[in-house]
Amino acid sequence: MTNAQNVLGGELETCCTSPMTGFYRDGICSTGAGDFGVHVVCAEVTQEFLEFTKSVGNDLSTPNPMSNFPGLKPGDRWCLCAARWQEALDAGVAPPVILSSTHAAALEHLSLDELKQHTVNK
Repeated sequence: MTNAQNVLGGELETCCTSPMTGFYRDGICSTGAGDFGVHVVCAEVTQEFLEFTKSVGNDLSTPNPMSNFPGLKPGDRWCLCAARWQEALDAGVAPPVILSSTHAAALEHLSLDELKQHTVNK
């Protein structure tokens, strides 16, 4: 997606290319019609978040070679579903976000204040 904006109103920046993230696996937290999960929050995952998301049915730490998924480790950056980040926030384990790489569509689901309170760049 070209000319996408981040939650701060600037150009959407790359979240991570190693591991390759994004709904389109292009390193960017862009979204589109087929992205039912709304993978728009660029987060730096923590051990607490990885344990939480596994406990609610989305194991992001175990590699899945069939899907070319390496499994995430604490410190990796990943485009998370807006709803999952909100669930993690409600559970007290929201991973920090990279605002410049979080798609503006996140604001349809999350507040900018909450995102700012959990930014990597505090």
